[in-house]
Parts: sequence; C-alpha cells; structure tokens
Amino acid sequence: MTTMTTEVVMDIILLPGLWLPGAIWDETAARLREVGHQPITPALPGVDDGDPHATLEDQVSEVVAAVDAATSPVVVGHSAAATLAWLAADRRPDAVSQVVMIGGFPAAQESAYADFFPVADGGMPFPGWEPFEGPDAADLDDDARARLEAMAVPVPAAVAQAEVRWHDKRRFDVPVIEICPEFSPEEMRGWIDSGDIPELANAHHLEAVDITSGHWPMVTKPVDLAELLAGVSPRTG
Repeated sequence: MTTMTTEVVMDIILLPGLWLPGAIWDETAARLREVGHQPITPALPGVDDGDPHATLEDQVSEVVAAVDAATSPVVVGHSAAATLAWLAADRRPDAVSQVVMIGGFPAAQESAYADFFPVADGGMPFPGWEPFEGPDAADLDDDARARLEAMAVPVPAAVAQAEVRWHDKRRFDVPVIEICPEFSPEEMRGWIDSGDIPELANAHHLEAVDITSGHWPMVTKPVDLAELLAGVSPRTG
C-alpha cells in the first residue's frame, strides 16, 4: 500500500475496550505514525498496571491528563471505552477536537460503565468467546483469539460497576464519528431513533462510517482502521 501523506498532524489518543491494554493498538498506531500522526496510548490504571483496585475515575484522570498534554487531540474509544472517550469530552469539551467511537456507545446518565459479566475476586474476567460468537468474532482466527485471550486482564469491579455521570452539556458540541464494525450505520441510526443511545441522540455533529470487520478491527483490520482515523478532520475552533 502506498504511504499516505498528511498536512495536518493529529494527536490521536487511543483507548482500548474491556480487558485490553494499550498494546492492542500497536499495528494501528504504527500505521498512524507512517502517515504523519502522533498516536498516544495512555496507560490505563487497572489494565496496563494490573491494579485490581483501580477506579473509573482513575482511568478518566489518566485520559484527561493525556488530553491536557496533547494539542487539540482526537480521542478514540473502542467498545466500552466509547464512554471513557466521551467522559474526556465531558471533562475537556474545549480541548478535545473530536471523539471517535469504534463499536460502542456512551453509557446513559447514572448507568453502570460496563457491568456486563460476572465479577469474581474483585474483577470482571474475560468471559470466553461464547458471548461474542457471531458477527463480533466472525473474523477472528484461532491465532487472533489466542492473542486477545493472552492479553486480557480482568476489569476492576470499581471500573466495570462505576456509575457514569455527565456534567457539561458542551460535550454535545464535540464532533463524533462512530466507526461501525459488526453493525451498520443504518442500525446505529435506528438505535438512536429508538432512544437506546441518548448521548449520541443529543450530539450536534455525528457521522457514522462503516468498516468491514468484527468487533476488534484493531486486530483484524488495523491498517484499514488507521486509514479511517487518519481521515478525521479535527475541530479547529
């Protein structure tokens, strides 16, 4: 593939979904560097450091610190971390230039961050592949599944079960791009129209784009994902 060139260098903060450390972005980040951007993978407490007592607020603080250290960053959240990316926009609506969500949506006000699976010994372990069989995992071969399982870290209960609270309505002015892997943009629009995604229903600038992959495109389509991220036009004013 011919290396793309870019005139606008973007700081792109990459936040992985449940169980996964920042290293899951390595291939996508490498491609972003090739085309001239600056990928940033904050070390999320409870994941990258293995701290079982980490809280959602600890993770938010780490992401906000990355935003504060960057220049008009694009904040990318995969899956459940769509909420984490949106929390960054809520805390820093004037600093975040754009939020990109991949296969996930922000949690509703006062709902749990990601209380999806049983908690054991203070953490929510990876539940195996059965819950994800079908479109989510259809493009994962045995090697990719083994890689994800090997990287998986239990999500601290104080992250998964934390109550999400939104504070600053200026977050709705931050442009949002939803990258749709195992579902289509049309399906997403239907969920918004049905009232299932209230945070995106109130977003003033929302775009949806498709990617032909399952739920983990940074594993199965890392270059394609990087090309989509490199095509983002960040807010400048």
